[in-house]
Amino acid sequence: QEGIRIPPIKLYKRGVLQEDILELILHNVRTPQWNRFDLNALVAACNTAARRCVELAVRFGDDVLFSTMDVMLERNHAAMKHIIEMFIPEEPREFEDYLCDDGMGMGPYRIRCRMWREGSRAIFDFEGTDPQAQSSVNFFLNEDMFKMFFGSFTINVVDPQIVFNDGFYDLVDVRIPAGTLLKPKFPAALSGRTHALGRIFDLLGALLGMGAPEQMLNAAGFSDSPHLFYSGYKDDGEWFQLFQIGFGGIPGRPVGDGPDGHSLWPGFTNVPNEFIESYFPLRIEQYATIPDSGGAGLHRGGNGLSVAYRFLADGDVGIHDERWLTYPWGVLGGETGLRSSKKLVRVDGSEEWLPAKGIKVKKGDLLYFNPWGGGGWGDPYQRDPELVRRDVERRLVTTSGARRYGVVITADGKVDQPATEALRAERIAARGSDLPLFNRGGSIEELRARCEQETHLPAPVAPTFSAAR
Repeated sequence: QEGIRIPPIKLYKRGVLQEDILELILHNVRTPQWNRFDLNALVAACNTAARRCVELAVRFGDDVLFSTMDVMLERNHAAMKHIIEMFIPEEPREFEDYLCDDGMGMGPYRIRCRMWREGSRAIFDFEGTDPQAQSSVNFFLNEDMFKMFFGSFTINVVDPQIVFNDGFYDLVDVRIPAGTLLKPKFPAALSGRTHALGRIFDLLGALLGMGAPEQMLNAAGFSDSPHLFYSGYKDDGEWFQLFQIGFGGIPGRPVGDGPDGHSLWPGFTNVPNEFIESYFPLRIEQYATIPDSGGAGLHRGGNGLSVAYRFLADGDVGIHDERWLTYPWGVLGGETGLRSSKKLVRVDGSEEWLPAKGIKVKKGDLLYFNPWGGGGWGDPYQRDPELVRRDVERRLVTTSGARRYGVVITADGKVDQPATEALRAERIAARGSDLPLFNRGGSIEELRARCEQETHLPAPVAPTFSAAR
């Protein structure tokens, strides 16, 4: 399927909308009215920002405005220089993570990064990342975009009061080999980019946290934007197209538990179920936290959010999903989060476990859309049993899941203190005191071997690559 590729072009010239260009673009989308409204909102936002800048210049004068902007850039540069020298080691540090599959039955795909410091400059080298995929899981990672990610992450972790801008960009060197998953060559497909984009955040968290794991290291969490498309025709012949974001678990962190049911992007919010049901031929029959989907730890990983869609019209469903083969890893002894799963219950009662691909659905079919949880942080046997009891009471953890923390919950919902102490002592003795820095739930080979038993799906085959490099 081919799309339209639009090079940089002026939609407005001297403040006048180029109607022919807009109509050409809208002619190539299936929901032109929605896209027109979205574009109008972007234009309105830009116009508002432009007016505010002019108002500042009129109020304070051009010299004050520009000199103030220079000061803000200089402050950011000085602050980031201090952070880099403090937290980035001269000795190279390396980490890798994976995309589970490409929607064509191949995977996983490796993303690898090495980080070190030369003077006051931070170096990030993605040599060792797999070559570009034949399908659309490639992500063209712009070097400046990665610098933005790095600066935003470190500033929020170290000192959120630092002014965030691009004043520090010359302090960061990003090296991405051409022809790889993160810098594919034309005509590589790119529409599934959010999988690799999200995995970059896990990589950054691991690399920056290794040097001070008890202060900075997060587990792996909801590092993607899984979503569901449902499209077709209503009974009256009107076309519909639904785009729904899935919500998963934020990782366990040094400062506490990971929140439940969040999006990778804070700008995405829960759309009320009643709104969805009013505009689309479906009914949402379940909207609930997935108990035990967050990894056990001193600080629990956040749970994913299960949504069950009852389709009220025949149509096509596309699923854009990740973390079904590999686990959201835990750290410092924390356990992995639960992987994603998608189960379709047909109107005739038969069940299908779905990979990340498109399917045909019939009126009456029910889909359980279950994103993954966040990994746990720290030793779960050090978690306060009272916190575990409260999680059970809030239905975030089951009574059997409480045993992952070495906590025994009685039938009336209380902590059995003697049994808890005995269970923890037994498990600590069997486990030993040497806790792993990262818990991935097994090697890639082990995950492949257990794949069908654990996920009901065949393991993806090793990727084959073209000669794009």
